[in-house]
Amino acid sequence: MDGSTQRTYKVNELAHDPSVAFDPTVAKSYVTYAHRIAARGLVNSSVGGMVIRVPHAAYEHGICYAKPQGVSLEEVEAADLVITDIPFGRILAGERATTVGHQMNREILRLRPDVNAVIHLHHDEMIAFMAAGYQTIRSFSLTYGFLMQKPAHYLPAHLNVEEDVDPIKTFIQDTNCIIMKRHGFTVLGRTVSEAYHRTCVLVSEIKRNIIVEQLCAANGRTPEYITDEELEQMYKEGDAVMYPKVVKR
Repeated sequence: MDGSTQRTYKVNELAHDPSVAFDPTVAKSYVTYAHRIAARGLVNSSVGGMVIRVPHAAYEHGICYAKPQGVSLEEVEAADLVITDIPFGRILAGERATTVGHQMNREILRLRPDVNAVIHLHHDEMIAFMAAGYQTIRSFSLTYGFLMQKPAHYLPAHLNVEEDVDPIKTFIQDTNCIIMKRHGFTVLGRTVSEAYHRTCVLVSEIKRNIIVEQLCAANGRTPEYITDEELEQMYKEGDAVMYPKVVKR
């Protein structure tokens, strides 16, 4: 995929590696957050997905845990998971094939070494909001910018980076959230916890957009957005606000 290796492999090629074993702690974390996402009502059937990257001495980009095709985040258990490499999508542990969306998640991990978790969901309210003619999701809260830390990137409805990952390299360094019109969204995090909380704050902001637009339409008022300049400052201060350091005397 990245041109750095002479030999190429097929996606979902069984390539079991004895040095790659399931870590029960990582598997438990995967299942915990998958079920938390489902408990919030954000999972539709078996679509959507999540990956968690962990380092491995034999793999430059690390290895990643993913659910296989046909299993929803709502139902997934540790025994369902597979482990793949990142550049090619070979199955290093486990038996079942991954989804087409896994190649998008792997490409994000390959291009963003600071990212270790990706969550992709087909979110009803987001798809409906965009289908209603809104072009962007505006911020009304004092949490979104601090937690997201980069502006969202919007893809047109006809562009599906699950099937063709090539466009990802043109924008992925500048965002932690991809809005895929008529499709869903993809959220990045340095940890699965951060990706989950960014997902939650995005979902809340989408809900606020809908409520604010409805209330303003009913009352003839104008929405009071957080400005782009204010958001930029919040992005810069995100770590200091969200993850303050303990000061030792």
